[in-house]
Amino acid sequence: MAIYSKEEAKQIMEKALSFSTADACEVNLSGSESGNIRYARNTVSTAGHRSNQTLVVQSNFGKKSGTATIDEFDDESLKKVVKRAEELAKLSPENPEFMAPLGPQTYDKSITYKEATAKVSPEYRAEVANSSIEPAAAKNVTAAGFFNDSAGFSAMMNSSGLFAYNKSTNASFTVTMRSNDGTGSGWVTRDYNDISKFDAVEASNVAINKAVMSKEAKAIEPGKYTVILEPAASVGLLGNMAFAFNARTADEGRSFMSKEGGGTKMGEKIVDERVNIWSDPLNPEVPTGTWNGSGQPLKKTSWIENGVVKNLAYSRYWAEKKGVDPVPFPNGFIMQGGDASLEDLIKGTKKGILVTRLWYIRTVDPQTLLYTGLTRDGTFYIENGKIKYPVKNFRFNESPIIMLNNLETLGKQVRIDGNLVPYMKIRDFTFTSLSDAV
Repeated sequence: MAIYSKEEAKQIMEKALSFSTADACEVNLSGSESGNIRYARNTVSTAGHRSNQTLVVQSNFGKKSGTATIDEFDDESLKKVVKRAEELAKLSPENPEFMAPLGPQTYDKSITYKEATAKVSPEYRAEVANSSIEPAAAKNVTAAGFFNDSAGFSAMMNSSGLFAYNKSTNASFTVTMRSNDGTGSGWVTRDYNDISKFDAVEASNVAINKAVMSKEAKAIEPGKYTVILEPAASVGLLGNMAFAFNARTADEGRSFMSKEGGGTKMGEKIVDERVNIWSDPLNPEVPTGTWNGSGQPLKKTSWIENGVVKNLAYSRYWAEKKGVDPVPFPNGFIMQGGDASLEDLIKGTKKGILVTRLWYIRTVDPQTLLYTGLTRDGTFYIENGKIKYPVKNFRFNESPIIMLNNLETLGKQVRIDGNLVPYMKIRDFTFTSLSDAV
């Protein structure tokens, strides 16, 4: 097994540190056990199990650093990897932004590990595939999906006395359904730390219904439309926006958060006042580890409050340079939602477009956070509160900032890629051209 207990990990890392002769040394140890099943054309194609363990040593002499990696943990192997890291450090140039390792830290106890997820069996994975394949075949639809479950740990120790340890589990599922006539496509994704929250039948039926509904899509004119964005459609744009919350790029005038003439947009209102975005590693729906790769504790942090920028992320180096406290980037984000269901949003729309997801998102202008990309796997025209017919996919040009300023209604939150994102109704979303791809 590649998953070590807290004490087992500590012993291995202490042994590695005992061989260090560097000015400072940091050891990271991680391991995971994961299983998966993949299917296409309504047939299972592969299934497997992976077991991985890795130890990484970073040695420092002054501001010179060297890193070496190994996956064997006997004494001779640990001596070898530490020696190699030190040899590389002595050959390396100085890093002008080097930060000395942190000392001991206090971390909240994480809630990322669920025993049921760690015990997922091959039989369970097979049933997940079957829950897609059988109902798809019955609806004249072809399924292609992937399910992966994992359990793992990560640990960190350094010569300044820091020690951190975390165990976590995760299960992720994605499936694309295509109608057998080739004109319809549906898609769904699910991810959870706790496998008991996953319903393969429900998820697969969402994608099957989208595939059937999206057959023989009609072309309509591009332009500005009221859109209902499912969380899978907005998470990419919101995630790209999150990267702009970087104090250094803002201070250096390289991002949307840079203020014209100097300074940053900290404290400024940038989006609709109903927008609240924060991170919280102890949120029960989207828990994450309570420390990051630098050993910094992760706490609940507000990023946008009532439309106003509340925090920017400061690395340890940039915080020291600016004379402020470090603010680490989160491992995920949470956006406040409302009470409306997807059905409620559709019923309340006189004329608009329902977007299942966006993909192939690319940057057009980082200074305005303008992006382009395509809709995919189920795009529908809404009229008088009902889905009237499927429409051909669009290319869009849009900024998440403009999008969140054109907010009409917030719906219920949904977990997507480790984040909590609500359904959203947005006015004047810009579609620039049509795409013939299904």
